[in-house]
Amino acid sequence: MFTTDTLPGFILGFREGLEAFLMIGIILDYLKKAGEHRFVRPVQWGLVLGVLGSIALGLVLWALTTWLGTQGGDQTGKLWAAGASLAGLVLLSTFLYWMMKHGRTVYQEVHAEIQAHFSASGLFLISLVMVLREGAEISLFAFSSSNQMAYVTGIVLGVLAAAVLAWAITKALIRVNLKVLFTVTLGYLVLQAGYLLGYGVHEFLSALKGLGLLTQDSLLLVKAWNVQGVWEHKEGLIGLPLNVLVGWYSRPEWLQFVLQVGYILAMGALWRTVLKRSTP
Repeated sequence: MFTTDTLPGFILGFREGLEAFLMIGIILDYLKKAGEHRFVRPVQWGLVLGVLGSIALGLVLWALTTWLGTQGGDQTGKLWAAGASLAGLVLLSTFLYWMMKHGRTVYQEVHAEIQAHFSASGLFLISLVMVLREGAEISLFAFSSSNQMAYVTGIVLGVLAAAVLAWAITKALIRVNLKVLFTVTLGYLVLQAGYLLGYGVHEFLSALKGLGLLTQDSLLLVKAWNVQGVWEHKEGLIGLPLNVLVGWYSRPEWLQFVLQVGYILAMGALWRTVLKRSTP
């Protein structure tokens, strides 16, 4: 069922799924126009194994998170969630940077890769790596999220929607401004990555408090604000949509708030710099 809890996963699955499927579509279209139908099967196998590999990675990360959360106790679970979120953030930031740098030239770069590796094994590996790259990003976001079941549900729906849209685009049934679409969804993923950083910091501070390493009056636990009612980020009429859309948190520690906002601003500045460099 589609709810506000599944929206972040849906947008992630849709964005990354669409990029992966379109890149495969570019390869297949290139082979069709070149009359090289014998290379279609390796590309299809790369797609299938890439999807299966992404699912396997997601299942392993999910199982590990569940096991540590149930076997290690509440504080161990929080430390794991914090560590996993921060480690995932490092990898996700590299993916986001890649998308900022290459998103506008993806068609040209895919064609260049095809020409450089024009063989059955080469095209298979290109297809496999392209799909695995997007799948790994989806898995890392899902595994680091605070509500994994809703996130995964959204991802599945998003990937399915992306597959349908990519098929329609490659068949020329509909026309979509992909530049605008990818720009909007990339911006959303930057906001979600910032929220992931804030969540990791919050869980780490909570674990330190639970272990007795931080006292209640510690400066690190001072809240930037504490609002309730409609602004509550988990169930408030206004707070819940803001949490989904921009990573709003109704009770953030100052450290959490500063790092989250600082990350978003830094990524925004990086994105702007990359765009300026790529503009002729």
